[in-house]
Amino acid sequence: MVNGNDQVPLNPGEPGEGELRLRSEAEKMKSTREQRHRLLMLILFRSTRAAAGGMIMVALPYLVLRDPHAGSLALAVLYVVGVLSTAVLAIGVGHLADRWDYRGALLLTGLMVPISAWMVYVDPVFWMLMAASIIGGFAATGSLIGGGVGGAAQSVQSAVVARISTPDNRTKYYSVLAFLSGIAGALGALLVHFFTERQAFLVAAILSLVGCIPLLFLYLPHYEPAKKVSRAGSVRAIRQFGITGMLNGFSQGLITPFLIPFFVLVYHVSRAHMSVFASLASTTASISLLAAPVLERRFGFVRSITFTRALGLILLIIMAVWHNLAFGLVIYLIYPALRIAALPAQQSALIERVEHGSMGRALAVNQVARLSASSAASMCTGYLFDISAIELPFFIYAVVMAANIVLYYRFFGRDGKKNDGQPDAVSPDPAAIISEAAAKTQ
Repeated sequence: MVNGNDQVPLNPGEPGEGELRLRSEAEKMKSTREQRHRLLMLILFRSTRAAAGGMIMVALPYLVLRDPHAGSLALAVLYVVGVLSTAVLAIGVGHLADRWDYRGALLLTGLMVPISAWMVYVDPVFWMLMAASIIGGFAATGSLIGGGVGGAAQSVQSAVVARISTPDNRTKYYSVLAFLSGIAGALGALLVHFFTERQAFLVAAILSLVGCIPLLFLYLPHYEPAKKVSRAGSVRAIRQFGITGMLNGFSQGLITPFLIPFFVLVYHVSRAHMSVFASLASTTASISLLAAPVLERRFGFVRSITFTRALGLILLIIMAVWHNLAFGLVIYLIYPALRIAALPAQQSALIERVEHGSMGRALAVNQVARLSASSAASMCTGYLFDISAIELPFFIYAVVMAANIVLYYRFFGRDGKKNDGQPDAVSPDPAAIISEAAAKTQ
């Protein structure tokens, strides 16, 4: 007896339509389970790393600024060393991931944070902080307040997300993963309230080490690009995002690493209170990431960046000229959310404009451009803070960010589709046209 919904196979031994449908559904369920497993492993890694980064972000400035032989300039030196080291490691890890293995490269960079945090706990003198910053990239390992957790691992993390997602849900994946990382970073910042600065580094080392274990069970599928991108289009996209990334990094380095020192130096906010405010700021930033898919669909990534970062620019200028603690803390809670709300859409836009075999390197180049510029900006702000010109970095930030917004429109247009890296149109071959016409007449 044959089910009415099934067709009798023409050849014995061949599966019927019903059996094929069951097989398809079983394969789809298996694929869904595998995808959920990959996401879970990546979430565990990113969340524990983010929690450790949140602790380091809050504890490091207090550890340095309370040293009578150090100051804001010494803190800036540590940030610069961390940023430059992260930039060099990122480009190396990006090449390694493309040529070797994404999971292996991610595990390698994942071990750097627990090693560096342990070094600081063992002996928190300045030269040890310097060595640890080189390994762990403390200036880039912070939390979503700094524009994303990852350090040298960030470019590989973004490429891994591209491997386990599709163009339709990629921005959502970036948003959700970054949101969970931000919540973990906020919890990490809050944990500093219960420990001394030195103990915070020990806890950060343990958390980040535990977070490397899930990577041993992360297996990645073959990547299928949504569209073919020409070599020239890929290079053009990398160059354009590199330039905008450089300006983004410079503006970020001017302000982001010094938000906590700003409140310490201007308002003398205690570590216990600042850990709570940093946790809340990271939480608001994390929640803002969930709006990225909506912003991308409604406005495109260019207009999303324009609106969010222009509003953040205005708020920072108000913070600089009006020294009111309550209002300054409100801006501190809002600014990180505006800074990174459109970040997932920006990452998706870059992925879609480069060759699939160059994702790691493209993301690394963008990160290197951003971090290199950030290191110069951090040194600049450290010097200006040291000579009590605390408001000046905020005005420099406004000029740089305004220029960057103009470049986004110039490179990608109002809707984000200009110069999108598509292959150039190919002129029709006359011989092919004649052959096709002859075939139709036969």
